[in-house]
Amino acid sequence: MKFWLLLFLCILAIKGFSQEKSIAGIVFDKENQGRIAKINVVNLNSGQSVYNNLNGVFTIEAQPGDLLVFKRQEYISDTVKVQNTIPIAVYMKRSSIQLKEVTIVDTALTPEKKLAETKREYNKIYGSLAYHDFLSLPSSGGAGLSIDALYNAFSRSGRNARHLRNIIDRDYKQDVIDFRFNQSLVEKITGLKDKKLTDFMQKYRPGYFFVLNATDYEFIASIKTNYKRYLRNPKAYTLAPLMPSKE
Repeated sequence: MKFWLLLFLCILAIKGFSQEKSIAGIVFDKENQGRIAKINVVNLNSGQSVYNNLNGVFTIEAQPGDLLVFKRQEYISDTVKVQNTIPIAVYMKRSSIQLKEVTIVDTALTPEKKLAETKREYNKIYGSLAYHDFLSLPSSGGAGLSIDALYNAFSRSGRNARHLRNIIDRDYKQDVIDFRFNQSLVEKITGLKDKKLTDFMQKYRPGYFFVLNATDYEFIASIKTNYKRYLRNPKAYTLAPLMPSKE
């Protein structure tokens, strides 16, 4: 009888000891105060790793003095030192800026709308003068040379039309860059203003294909990286002053 009583007390003691070693808490977003799920909580002292639930609640074995690390992609990792067994609240900060929803009205045309407007205004160079296929297929069968294509290729009007189309295409690509790499966004990310903002945007202007294919996260990360470079050396990529001419 004494043996079973002793065993029961040992079980209670072990259970009580394990409960004392556990600590619970909730993880919040520091900006909007909402709960964050899928947070990886790691006890650096014991090596134990757990994830919190959909309500942001976690429980992990820990004791006073242990260091808990909270990690999740898109958030800055945070380290908390356990003081006691009282439940804790952890506030994590995003590593990237969340862009607010922007409503584009018709008065601010997108690059695609501007290109469509330009094509309507210069419909001739995208119509008869845009035809550049040298091969034609006559109704009688067989391949022949297109008279329109030959004329457009060698006539002055055809050359001018091609030149104007190239200019419009180049301007469209610059509009695409300006539409995404705009002063409002860059100022929000870097905090630069006025001349410094203009200087930074001129020196670290992204390319068309990067602007077209980069995700919001990649695009913002690129601006942040270039901003760090700019702070290290603001005079980088600055053109040398013109030398006075010798008379």
